[in-house]
Amino acid sequence: MKEASPFDFWYAVKHTKVLKAPKRHLETFGNTMVDYRLLAEPMDTVGKVKVRTGRMQMFKPQIVMPSAYAKTMLEGFGDEAEKYLEWLKENEQDLRILRYGYTLKQEAFSEEIVTDSLEAVAERVVASVAEGADPFAAVIVGVDEPWDVCLLHFFQLMAQASAGPNIMEMERHRMFELQEGIPVPIRKEIEVAFAAAAKDKSLVPALGKLLKQHDVFEQFEDRFFRLVSQ
Repeated sequence: MKEASPFDFWYAVKHTKVLKAPKRHLETFGNTMVDYRLLAEPMDTVGKVKVRTGRMQMFKPQIVMPSAYAKTMLEGFGDEAEKYLEWLKENEQDLRILRYGYTLKQEAFSEEIVTDSLEAVAERVVASVAEGADPFAAVIVGVDEPWDVCLLHFFQLMAQASAGPNIMEMERHRMFELQEGIPVPIRKEIEVAFAAAAKDKSLVPALGKLLKQHDVFEQFEDRFFRLVSQ
């Protein structure tokens, strides 16, 4: 599919409407499989609706260090942005930032053309999905091109709606508690990466990337280079 222009992108976002959202928020401790139906009227065609059916695998939310988030978001900004970065570092223990991601499961994808009005097709599809037992089924109306932008917008809406409940569940499991200034899940991820790199030196670059991703390379610098020199 060709890359969407800025106009196409925002046109698709503006004309995306979720007719039936999943009944539950995204899983906190595992991946979520969302079955979607995306309806769109083909350009320059009257009385026909393209129905795309597929699956989105939404990955479990990952805790992000505020300083790492800030470095990514503020790259190229000036002094005031640097002050904001320092404020984030000073208040990391009070901030909650999650990262979400997804992938489209192509093996479950199909599309068909239905001859009828968009309203009539939408009503039937919503009714059919509502009768099912899947709590993560969704029906979306969007544009025919670029239809993948409509799915991206849907994903963003799902992440926004799920962030609050996900954070509350993580807090109940004390996942934001700090161990030497680092949230426990991130600390565990780093320790697992160090252990793996100690057994397989080809994993050292991935370890370094992980440390930089979480903006904690300086804290582990000596340990990292001892591992490299072994």
